[in-house]
Amino acid sequence: MSDQILVINCGSSSIKFSLVDPEAGTHVLSGQVERIGSDSGFLSWKGAVQGENELGPTDHRGAMHAIVKVLRDSELDFAGIGHRVVHGGEHFTASCRINDESLEVLRAHQHLAPLHNPVNILGIEASRTAFPDKPQVMVFDTAFHQTMPRRAYLYALPHHLYTEHGVRRYGFHGTSHRYVAARAAEQLGRPLADLALLSAHLGNGCSAAAVLGGKSMDTTMGLTPLEGLVMGTRSGDVDPSLHEHLCNTLNLSLKEISALLNKQSGLLGLSGGHSNDMRTLLQAEAGGHEGAALAVEVFCYRLAKALAAQVVALGRLDALIFTGGIGENSTPVRARTVALLPFLGLHLDSAANEDHGRANRGIITTTDAPCAMVVQTDEELLIARDTASIILQPEISP
Repeated sequence: MSDQILVINCGSSSIKFSLVDPEAGTHVLSGQVERIGSDSGFLSWKGAVQGENELGPTDHRGAMHAIVKVLRDSELDFAGIGHRVVHGGEHFTASCRINDESLEVLRAHQHLAPLHNPVNILGIEASRTAFPDKPQVMVFDTAFHQTMPRRAYLYALPHHLYTEHGVRRYGFHGTSHRYVAARAAEQLGRPLADLALLSAHLGNGCSAAAVLGGKSMDTTMGLTPLEGLVMGTRSGDVDPSLHEHLCNTLNLSLKEISALLNKQSGLLGLSGGHSNDMRTLLQAEAGGHEGAALAVEVFCYRLAKALAAQVVALGRLDALIFTGGIGENSTPVRARTVALLPFLGLHLDSAANEDHGRANRGIITTTDAPCAMVVQTDEELLIARDTASIILQPEISP
């Protein structure tokens, strides 16, 4: 049997998949099914083999069957399956094997992530049907942040809302923060246990985390992935009374306000609807687009402000990590953010930043300590490694 791991990331209208060799750290195959739930599902894949296929009307189960066919037609085998799951609540503090008991516990936590966990569960159920003999594992975005102290995760609300209803800050992007913290230690040639790191995961969703000795001490996202930084279409932090204000002045419902904050705000909203994509906004800014310039300015300011606050959880700083699509590729965003943080001892090396730090272990500042650095994230590889480790262990109930 192959040692490769199939990694599944199931969203509301798409399923991303990757066949990963966890020991070699390579991606043998990657692809996705898009437009699930529409009349025009579309499958594409590349790697050891490549291709694409119009699926027509399809649901998550049909999408999984299409992925199965690609793997079988390509004669690609795997030892197990790892699933990305957004929210594990307080029950899941680490990745775990999927069985009837653990899946039932996960279902009980759907109320904590009603936009994400139900589709994650759909993907798991479809995968268990398609591959009944393959061991499967859940890897949680929230698990890494379960080491946060209560001063970091509690809201200043009546305490029974936490004890009876689980209302607290959970944090997300934990798989990415965990992976890049370990990679940063490798790139710096220092033990992870000795490092105080700021991790900035910047993509369409954005969050920062304070990682001390390999453990999360604080993060910017909260009960949901809406809290924290400015993101592609998400507002990040706003006044909690905004809901009442919008309801009274615009007669918007809670559902409409939630949609506004999650899908119409962030870079998209600040730019006047121009774009939620940082590359597009930087090009538009260069062309004199005032809304684009405003969006980029606010994004970088709010990011630097949050990073400075996260240092409180560390007590010192060894390295600031930029990762994710924006963090790894946008030299202007990194430059503007570092320029706002000279009091942390960070001073940009412009040439190194233009080169994304490739010539010096990812470092883009003039000194090695503290430093800012670029680290490429690979959440699929971490999921594959967790899965490979767990499926080698005897199965026990949660």
